[in-house]
Amino acid sequence: MGKTLIWTAMAMFVAMPLVVQAEEHGVRHLQSSDDIDRVEERLRAALEDKGLTLMTVVDHTANAEGVGLSLPATRTFIFGNPQVGTPMMQCQGSMALDLPQKMVVRETDEGVRLEWNSPHYLAERHSLEECDLPLDKVAGVLEGVANAAAGQ
Repeated sequence: MGKTLIWTAMAMFVAMPLVVQAEEHGVRHLQSSDDIDRVEERLRAALEDKGLTLMTVVDHTANAEGVGLSLPATRTFIFGNPQVGTPMMQCQGSMALDLPQKMVVRETDEGVRLEWNSPHYLAERHSLEECDLPLDKVAGVLEGVANAAAGQ
């Protein structure tokens, strides 16, 4: 009994940082109770309303099926605004690894989940602290897009 309790405590100690790590590593998220097609429809409209260019959508589910695997509906929307992203890349060329911006829309047991990178985390990751960038504004736009897509 004592060993089971110790192993359970150790497992919780190891797993807990993974939950915290998601936020520490800049992954923001929202849940929607609507179906993925409705969320996608609203996401496309929100991107257009904000003047963001949708470059492509990666359908991970279709890609998985193409190699005989299965995956719940999972799509990555790749979008951006060169007027905002270019100064970030001018400041630090490695920003091109994370730009254009992405938003993942995927089905989970709890509903449809939207996930995206925090621009503040990306600025920290790529050492952009010396650059004068509108990170709060970018974060607000991404939150607004996600809220609209989630129907909130």
